[in-house]
Amino acid sequence: MTPPRSDRETIARAGDHRALRIWLRLLTCTQLIERKVRSSLREQFGTTLPRFDLMAQLERHPEGLKMNALSRLLMVTGGNVTAIVDQLEKEGLVERLDEPADRRAFRIRLTRTGQRTFAEMAAAHEAWVVGLFSGMSAREHDELLKLLAKLKTSAVETAT
Repeated sequence: MTPPRSDRETIARAGDHRALRIWLRLLTCTQLIERKVRSSLREQFGTTLPRFDLMAQLERHPEGLKMNALSRLLMVTGGNVTAIVDQLEKEGLVERLDEPADRRAFRIRLTRTGQRTFAEMAAAHEAWVVGLFSGMSAREHDELLKLLAKLKTSAVETAT
């Protein structure tokens, strides 16, 4: 007999505060969705979530981004970004452009091949996420969005 699958939510106890149980359920859902996206990116495109995320940032900034801006947006170190950019550049998916205002810096942007590749990955990514939410109705989606917006507002206000 296979033991039950363990996730963050399973550590909650019946007596735990409801807010804690909700947090653990949200975390579990996030991790399950991310696991599906990671494995699908690997299986279908032979790529990783960090590479997809970097390309997504570049797609949103067609003029390109400096490395430090990419690091900030991705919330990772410059070394991590450099390694990913080097790989993507070798594959012809991104290019480095001189930064006229600062000869020590350069911008990274998607090549045409990178744009096409990312568009294909983004469409598949959207389909995977839509599929994961397919057990809910459109009305439930709307309600969940409203509730999560309320939670986000509360969390932001409490954190400041």
